[in-house]
Amino acid sequence: MARLSVFNSPLLLGFDQFERALDRVTKATADGYPPYNVEQRGADAIRITLAVAGFTMDDLSVQIEDNQLVIRGKQVEEKERVYLHRGIAARQFQRSFVLADGIEVAGAWLENGLLNVDLARRPSEQRIKRVEIRRPNGSSNGKAGNNE
Repeated sequence: MARLSVFNSPLLLGFDQFERALDRVTKATADGYPPYNVEQRGADAIRITLAVAGFTMDDLSVQIEDNQLVIRGKQVEEKERVYLHRGIAARQFQRSFVLADGIEVAGAWLENGLLNVDLARRPSEQRIKRVEIRRPNGSSNGKAGNNE
């Protein structure tokens, strides 16, 4: 059975990367650990906050991998402790967020068991480029091809 795509229009060219991003998002695990918030902080600012109680800065990593923000946590198992009850597991996690072009990580910090990652959108540049039309033999039409 053929798969229908949102980007199947002949007027939308080169949007394969968006389709792949949608596939990644839909295939992401439904694991709710660690819980997180995504907060709009202005027209061009977003904050992601993850509840990472028990993790230290050395246990956490924040990376950009192919337009994807990947946050990982891995705690070292302390063998010398003897637990009578263990309700707080030393659990590793990976949480991924697909980023649009122009979104950059502005900073990250750990405070009171919460990992905050601020994202900012770069101002986009409007570009206009003139494309020279050539004759079939490769010569130009006689006019100078200026980029505007």
